[in-house]
Amino acid sequence: MATTLYVGNLPWSATEDSLINAFGSHGQVISGRIITDKETGRSRGFGFVEVEDQDVDAMVSAMNGADMEGRQIVVNEAKPRQS
Repeated sequence: MATTLYVGNLPWSATEDSLINAFGSHGQVISGRIITDKETGRSRGFGFVEVEDQDVDAMVSAMNGADMEGRQIVVNEAKPRQS
């Protein structure tokens, strides 16, 4: 099974590849996604990483507050979408 992690305070220059690479050293990353503005295409400063369930605690511990290009990122389990 997989769990989705919310990643906030991302640097504007972050890409999906850099997000996956940053988390990949702490466990199995299935996918990474950076949320962008629909009109400008610019990053909104947050994204999501889908990881294997067994790696969630290690990744949150290792990456929450970690430095990514000069910014301290915020990592926690994503909350389900509300309809």
